[in-house]
Amino acid sequence: METAPMLLLLQRAAAPPSGWRRQAVRGQDGRGAPNRVAFRRARQGGGCRDLRAAGLGWFFGGGGDHNNKNHEVDEFAPARLFVGLPIDSVTDGATVNGAAAVAAGIRAVRLLGADGVELPVFWSVAQPESPDRFSWAGYRAVADMVRAEGLSLRVSLRAHGTPGGGVPTLPAWVSGVAADDPDIFFTDRSGARHEGCLSFAIDELPVLHGKSPLQLYEAFFRSFAAAFEDFFDDSTITDVTVGLGVHGVLRYPSYPPGSDAGKFTGVGEFQCYDKYMLAQLRREAEEAGNAMWGLSGPHDAPRYHESPNSCGFFRERGGSWETPYGDFFLSWYAGQLVGHGDRVLGVASAVFGGKPAELSAKIPFMHWWHGAQSRPAELSAKIPFMHWWHGAQSRPAEVAAGFYKSNRKNGYSPVAKMFARHGCTMVVPGMDVCMNKQHHSAGSSPDQLLVQIKNACRRHGARIAGENASLVMTHTSSFSRIRSNILTTELMRPCHFTYQRMGADFFSPDHFPHFMEFVRSVVCGEWNEDDGPADEDRAMAAASGSAKAATEA
Repeated sequence: METAPMLLLLQRAAAPPSGWRRQAVRGQDGRGAPNRVAFRRARQGGGCRDLRAAGLGWFFGGGGDHNNKNHEVDEFAPARLFVGLPIDSVTDGATVNGAAAVAAGIRAVRLLGADGVELPVFWSVAQPESPDRFSWAGYRAVADMVRAEGLSLRVSLRAHGTPGGGVPTLPAWVSGVAADDPDIFFTDRSGARHEGCLSFAIDELPVLHGKSPLQLYEAFFRSFAAAFEDFFDDSTITDVTVGLGVHGVLRYPSYPPGSDAGKFTGVGEFQCYDKYMLAQLRREAEEAGNAMWGLSGPHDAPRYHESPNSCGFFRERGGSWETPYGDFFLSWYAGQLVGHGDRVLGVASAVFGGKPAELSAKIPFMHWWHGAQSRPAELSAKIPFMHWWHGAQSRPAEVAAGFYKSNRKNGYSPVAKMFARHGCTMVVPGMDVCMNKQHHSAGSSPDQLLVQIKNACRRHGARIAGENASLVMTHTSSFSRIRSNILTTELMRPCHFTYQRMGADFFSPDHFPHFMEFVRSVVCGEWNEDDGPADEDRAMAAASGSAKAATEA
């Protein structure tokens, strides 16, 4: 994280702009504390507003009860606001990259009034050298910073890394297996491998040094749970997001190998050509009574960047996707995705279920938890927000990523049902996505997609949470879009929203003032006439000290 922009913007964060007046809240130590919305008792030295009071929670609205079939919004359960820490906060397991800058960013988040931060935790970083040793020192150091500020911590446990940013996609000892068995990676029709993306078909096969990926994911979760037990005990860790695929998202890597998934808006290709996926396809076809269907994936599917109508499979009229074969293949393909998510979430629930702060969203987010010493942490997982080509009947981009249900029904329904069964909140990125000419030409329909996802979650009783797809650099359309999507008149409202993510661009003059304006617009209240100036001075002093540390780092 670059420190020069941080120095400038932290000073702005410490001093509320003209016209911004906030109500000071007394903490347990008698000091004024910024407005914060929390669902647990504030820790020593922190301040906490009543959940029914105006503020971020009032603005965002609350989540519902999984078991409440009326899906009414619980007014006592306001959404919480998180800000994502840099992807490369920890890259070697032992140390924090730019520790002073990370600490300064966490301090800025507290001064703005957010509930907490999100920390991506990578398997490749925590267990880089061998299957017998984990290294958690760097991640614990970040968690200590968060606890010291009295903020909540949402951790994202990712079994697959993110290309770039200095984070390996997989532990080196896992990637080394591919030299002898490259089919452990997802493979497209041309034989290109998605290095770093383990095929769903090997989840339970002992192909990684005598162990299955599922066994290794469980070891990763168990080691984390043991290493951070004290952070669960004091409710510093309030949310755990389980990565279910590449970039932490439940999807097939249907974009070209080596490309930036965040910038790809093509149809994509099916990823079913490694030997393990093909073996499962053959067995499924034989059981269905038509062995010929299991020889390969669709022969008439388009290439990555082709349009849906360029080949026969996704053609609007008379496409193969509407035939008995097309339904068989797409149902099997989507079933593999749901099965993978089901297995990994099952392991996560088993590992964390006995913790004092139980990792489960099955317990309703209700008002009688307010004031308790600790409450269960939330389990969540992320799905893709693939709004391009959503206007096409076949919805090819979503189908290639694994989201499909027969008879043109809601392709997110099987995933929402699986999430609800595990008490898992569905994290929906793309709350900032607006229509533009490029999206229109690609058949984009973000509004309809969000409604479809919400309908699936409402039907099966799964809660949703939100994220932005990319850093918002203006204060106009995109920030307004976030507010609109969260303040929808529908009853399915996010239980938390995470703004992604910190870094040089986040703290730049082109972005940070607009982000502050966004936060100001959702933090209601006024400065107390007597205590406001003193609290403002304390905020300025705290931010100046953090900025100085960042400059000296």
